[in-house]
Amino acid sequence: MTELQEKLFYMRDEKYKEFFSALVPNIDKRRIIGVKTPQLKSLAKEFYQSSEAGEFLNSLPHEYYEENNVHGFMIERMKDFELCIAETEKYLPYIDNWSSCDQLRPPVFKKHRPELMEKIRQWLSSEEVYTVRFAVGMLMVHFLDEDFSPEYLELAGKIQSEEYYVNMMLAWYFATALAKQYDSVLPYLTERKLTPFVHNKAIQKAVESRRVSDERKAFLRTLKY
Repeated sequence: MTELQEKLFYMRDEKYKEFFSALVPNIDKRRIIGVKTPQLKSLAKEFYQSSEAGEFLNSLPHEYYEENNVHGFMIERMKDFELCIAETEKYLPYIDNWSSCDQLRPPVFKKHRPELMEKIRQWLSSEEVYTVRFAVGMLMVHFLDEDFSPEYLELAGKIQSEEYYVNMMLAWYFATALAKQYDSVLPYLTERKLTPFVHNKAIQKAVESRRVSDERKAFLRTLKY
């Protein structure tokens, strides 16, 4: 057992493991130790400064879910964009669950959105489920506000996938887009441009959102398949 694994097992919470395991049913329960996210972030901060950090980042794949998340939180601490992108691309193929995928949000990406968009276009064409999910997530986080363009809706809208975790992220993306760019997004629903699953889930999530007005929610309900 590595030093990092020993620390993770020392922090384990069996009740939390039971709770969290149900949220990620595609992961073998034996690969979940049961450590909460704030503890993982603190451990990543500590471990990032250690002499073992480089070896750990090069030791993919990891054995445990928590090791993956520590890896992701270490990437988030990188302030050099090129290094952060390189480490992100090295890590993405080994992500095997929605939680590790969605928690990866490197702050340095905010300062390099044009370069990030180039990478997003590449990731969207990946055959890896969570690489595509991550790409859609980055579109949602970084390109629905001041850097928004209707072109980015098209990038997400043309994705045709049978993967549940891709389609759920697409629904989340379009629901968020309805809250932020309603007029641009609405034709995707009125003209039935999305798959029925993504279409209906996006409406469901938008209706549940506090950022969408009651008037708009009432109209969106009429658009369901």
